[in-house]
Amino acid sequence: MKKTFVFLFAIVTFSLSAQNFNKWSLDVGGGFHDIPFGLSPGSDINHPDLWQANIGIRKMFNENFGVRLGFGMNKIKGKPANPFEANFSRVSLEGVANAGNFLNFQNWTKRFNLLIHAGLGFGQLDNVTPLNANNDSSFHLIFGFTPQYRISDRLSLFLDYSILTNYNQSRTFNGATVAGFKDTQATILNTSIGVNFAIGKYKRHADFWRKEEDSKLANEVEVIKQRLDSVENEVAELKNRKPEIVATETLVKELDKRYVKKEDMTLKNGEIITASNVNFIKELLSRGYVNVYFDVNKTEVQKGSIGAINYLKQFMLDNPSVTAVLVGYADESGDDQRNQRLSERRAKKVFEILVAAGINSGRLTYSGGGVDRSVGKEARQLARKVRFLIN
Repeated sequence: MKKTFVFLFAIVTFSLSAQNFNKWSLDVGGGFHDIPFGLSPGSDINHPDLWQANIGIRKMFNENFGVRLGFGMNKIKGKPANPFEANFSRVSLEGVANAGNFLNFQNWTKRFNLLIHAGLGFGQLDNVTPLNANNDSSFHLIFGFTPQYRISDRLSLFLDYSILTNYNQSRTFNGATVAGFKDTQATILNTSIGVNFAIGKYKRHADFWRKEEDSKLANEVEVIKQRLDSVENEVAELKNRKPEIVATETLVKELDKRYVKKEDMTLKNGEIITASNVNFIKELLSRGYVNVYFDVNKTEVQKGSIGAINYLKQFMLDNPSVTAVLVGYADESGDDQRNQRLSERRAKKVFEILVAAGINSGRLTYSGGGVDRSVGKEARQLARKVRFLIN
């Protein structure tokens, strides 16, 4: 009972812990960008333009909401007609919402998900060439959405599209000072492809964890509990039940109920006796359900085993095509050579009894199997035997 409760407690503890999920993750991505606003007249970039990269550390407070600390850089290059280069570095703090939960993605997929993020950030424009302009810092609003595809419990791919709108930026992205330039005219559109790594000890990340999975686990735990209760009742019943010792004579007598002599193969107890009995008895004999047993160092058959010999005799008389091999065994006491001779003498003894009872000696062979090592020391009586192999 105590072990059962410990086992049940372990299952429940595991199941409850499975309700938790990994809250931390690392995002790494990169791709291209576009700048629809924020360049001086005559300057332009390819639309879109490579390259930009970003990395983010995210924590989900629950399966629905979290925060993300993001870092990134855009390398901006002008077209050959008016070439320039500039680096725009940025950091942002954003709130994250698991839109896949709100949109019930779990009703149709376990692989796809959608995140939405928005927040504030700080950016700096530097290394502008050929103007060698002074560094220019700014604040920005960022908004984006991130479709995800789960590869494994810890790894997923994402495609992110984000809009950065800068404020307090005094120069264009190509480093020029332009009259009438407004903060809100500085905008970057980033498109990234990347991977998300879940961090933690649990199987699933919050992005793909669903409440109904807990319900399923709870149901499984309840089923296990019911099974354990049933097993406990059965064990208690077995403990209270006294052991039933069946003697060899009783076993043979019980087997005789299944075996019918040829002259009795009509109707018995309302049943039709068929040839299937022959195969059934043959299998019982060959599998060692009927054996002849001996006392220690003896070749005389135990009184309780006479019925086993009679059983084989009657079967062979009723089935003239059947032959039998008699294999004798000894327990592990004594040396191997002596046990080998003893096992052979026991088999020969049963052979002589069967021949004397009317079985043709040509249908019988015997041999010694030595020590029966399949039987342990505590059950040596079962090792001192002759078993039958029916052909």
